Amino acid sequence: MLPVFNEEKNIKLIVEKYSEIAKKIDIEVIFVEDSGSQDKTRDELAKYAKKNRFMKNLFTTQRGYGISIYNGLKESKGEFLCWTHADLQTDPQDTIKAYNLMKNSKNPQKTYVKGKRYGRPILDTLINTLGMSIFETFVLGQKLYDINAQPNLFHHSFLKLMRDPPHDFSFDLYSYYLARKNGYEIKRLPVFFGKRIHGKSAWNTGMKARFKFIKRTIKFTFELKKKLKQ
Repeated sequence: MLPVFNEEKNIKLIVEKYSEIAKKIDIEVIFVEDSGSQDKTRDELAKYAKKNRFMKNLFTTQRGYGISIYNGLKESKGEFLCWTHADLQTDPQDTIKAYNLMKNSKNPQKTYVKGKRYGRPILDTLINTLGMSIFETFVLGQKLYDINAQPNLFHHSFLKLMRDPPHDFSFDLYSYYLARKNGYEIKRLPVFFGKRIHGKSAWNTGMKARFKFIKRTIKFTFELKKKLKQ
């Protein structure tokens, strides 16, 4: 499952990479674009969907990273579900590595596979990865590290745990926390995190944007903790 937001220039390469994967294993790749996307992503998706049976396009009026992922996951038919980013900062082949980890687990229905990034800039690692990991672990009482790493893969039954998930980038934290809280075995795989090939990040546009993202995540963290008490 891939949320696509102003990814017009990346679509061709994304489809090519997943097309190579589809030749080896049976996969369904759902591309979800919300109404906030302003380029020709939708036209590109429609063009390639005609030639690639593994593709499924979903367009939604609900806006946000999290709700796009959730809507895509609900449309998925496979036994194992996965989401990752469409910006190609991580290799689509990582999803296959995650799947292989899942297959080798003792109890796939209670296993959550998640990437663990390397190659990030030092400042991002210190603030966004290490700093937020320490904060979230302390506040929520569960060991949480590199929360926004991709991909995320789990059994279809995991969807039953999701109730009123966040619509924004807190979705990664929400899902990772649910897995920890419900006793899932967490398996991590090393994932190289490179630079975007095309386009710009929808949120990581500078220090001001980073701190705004952190502020939103902190707010959601305390809201989640409040819900747990209730």
